[in-house]
Amino acid sequence: MTNCLFFGGIKVFRNKYVRTVVMSRVLLQLGVWVRNFAILLYVTEITNNDPFYVSLISVVEFAPIFLFAIVGGTFADRWRPKKTMILSDALSALSVLIVLLVVMGGSWKALLLATFVSAVLSQFSQPSAMKLFKQHVPEAQLQSVMAMFQSLTAFFMVIGPVLGAFIYQHYGIEVSLIIMAGMFAGSALILSLLPKDNVRTAGHSRTGIYADVKAGLSYVRTSKVLKNLGAAFAFAGLAAGLIQPLGIFVIIENLGKDRSFLQWVMMANGAAMLLGGALIMGIGRKVKPQVLLAAGLLASTAGTIGVGWSHDTALTLTLQTLSGFFYPCIHIGINTLILQNTETSYMGRVGGIMGPMFMGFMVIGMTLAGYLKEAFSLFGVFAGSGVLFLIATLVLLPLLRNRNKQAVQPSPLS
Repeated sequence: MTNCLFFGGIKVFRNKYVRTVVMSRVLLQLGVWVRNFAILLYVTEITNNDPFYVSLISVVEFAPIFLFAIVGGTFADRWRPKKTMILSDALSALSVLIVLLVVMGGSWKALLLATFVSAVLSQFSQPSAMKLFKQHVPEAQLQSVMAMFQSLTAFFMVIGPVLGAFIYQHYGIEVSLIIMAGMFAGSALILSLLPKDNVRTAGHSRTGIYADVKAGLSYVRTSKVLKNLGAAFAFAGLAAGLIQPLGIFVIIENLGKDRSFLQWVMMANGAAMLLGGALIMGIGRKVKPQVLLAAGLLASTAGTIGVGWSHDTALTLTLQTLSGFFYPCIHIGINTLILQNTETSYMGRVGGIMGPMFMGFMVIGMTLAGYLKEAFSLFGVFAGSGVLFLIATLVLLPLLRNRNKQAVQPSPLS
């Protein structure tokens, strides 16, 4: 199985579009992880671990997904993907350089703007990459391409925190911002190596943006499977949002460690993601996607409550490792269910709707996290998050009872 995956990966990587976008994403991941950890460590240091500002970092990172995902997905079908991706990365680099000048002038809050702008622009770039794959990658290889990108994400979950913390601790926030801008600019240069966009395959919708978005919303409302997934997304998103900004307080308050220890916890989580993803690639076809998704959510339930309760470093690392191991179950289950139950012509808009369904409630949770921690306790917030993960699992029960994959029916909106 390992040899098949290895040689399959080489075959997919021979595709110029895949190879170029993957190299671009490597630089983007480096830039994003330097951004995430440098800004997190700098803000916690300058605000003396203020939970409001720590939570606000995550809000400005994820709010654009809720606000701009469906717009970006819709425009991805209208604009030329290569030009869109290059312009997005170039503007991200420029925005970081502007923020650098402001920070050097003494206004650290401008760091939040750098995170917000790059997150907004990624909502236009990411669906454009998916459009390129749809156009230029054989259908039989699309799953391998998605698996490659998942592995890339997991890899940077391992090395990203260490690299980001190292650069900040040794060189400071200014150098971190310069490296971030360089990574975004480098990604834009690599994407310029892509062949020219085919004008005939660029989207030229005759309807307005509002009409396209409305049609996508109506499509989701008429699908029982997508509605159930949407409800599960909402509960899981709220659960994830409540704990996402509080990881650093688990390190400081529960474990009594320095804030920089967070990188090792995230390393353990990311390494487990790599292992879990490799295992699922071997058995994935034997397990229904809704079962994978439910297993991932149940593992998140137990892991979240356990991490909030634990004051032992070894136990916390073990729970984070188990949560990371089951995370690919959620990722693969979600994407497979959407692919199985969505027409090709609605894929972009369904993704643009379902993603914000999760992220919108995640942002709400992140906004409330700091206040709830102060009002209750760290464990109280983690326990509440675990209950929400359990509710998300219960919402999936109708899908678990459905033994046969439902065929995608032609949309009445078409």
